[in-house]
Amino acid sequence: MGSDRHYREERPQREVYVPEFTIDVHEVTNRQFAEFVRQTGYITTAEKIPLAVDNPGIPAQFLVAGSAVFVSPADGKAGHWTDWWQFVPGTSWKNPEGPGSDIAGRENHPVVHVSYLDAKAYAQWAGRSLPVEAQWERAAKALGDSLAANTWQGVFPLQNRSLDGFAGTAPVGCFAANDLGIHDMIGNVWEWVDDPYSEAGPAAQERVRTGSAAKAIKRVVKGGSYLCASNYCRRDRPQARQSQEENFGSAHIGFRTVSQLPVD
Repeated sequence: MGSDRHYREERPQREVYVPEFTIDVHEVTNRQFAEFVRQTGYITTAEKIPLAVDNPGIPAQFLVAGSAVFVSPADGKAGHWTDWWQFVPGTSWKNPEGPGSDIAGRENHPVVHVSYLDAKAYAQWAGRSLPVEAQWERAAKALGDSLAANTWQGVFPLQNRSLDGFAGTAPVGCFAANDLGIHDMIGNVWEWVDDPYSEAGPAAQERVRTGSAAKAIKRVVKGGSYLCASNYCRRDRPQARQSQEENFGSAHIGFRTVSQLPVD
């Protein structure tokens, strides 16, 4: 697990014992999430107005419901990541590009604009759980002879040639499965895992997990997304990892669930 060859936060490469488990063969879809919402009345983080007490120093006019949407820079300049991510009020899992958009025709795409808290709630409703990072990485490493993934084709963030037919998310399962029969572990959308994130490395992360995990602000996301490009980031690998605030959602973060197998 992990890597000594790439980004610092992936180190060290190490052996980890992972008991047997089952994992969803694809990311949770809009259709599946819609059924969860229909049965429970659940309201996602992106649909709620942020509380001032949780956001000290933020002017009230900026405390609105919404989520982060990717927009290619119109001026043809790569700039900074803040130039291609925009917070759009009214954006949510069912309005993924903001007011006026919907998921019609995308029922089989991975649900996005869901926070870790939303993903956790879905998993509990489904009688499952979010994978821990070791489970996720184990499932992702059965890549076979070639990598089939929905990633960026072209010069990020200016030109996406969409050679695979998808400029954004792709329907789950339309790329070849890995050697375990699992689809889209790499690319399409980043996926929440249950681990709290520590910039100090895996050892410190393990202390957080076994101690004050309930107070963790950041969680690990894995797998890269349709925005991963060779000229910008090389995180479309099983070992790659990033952190996100657990109440954050965006156009390229989703999740899948796991279940621990009983011990004989």
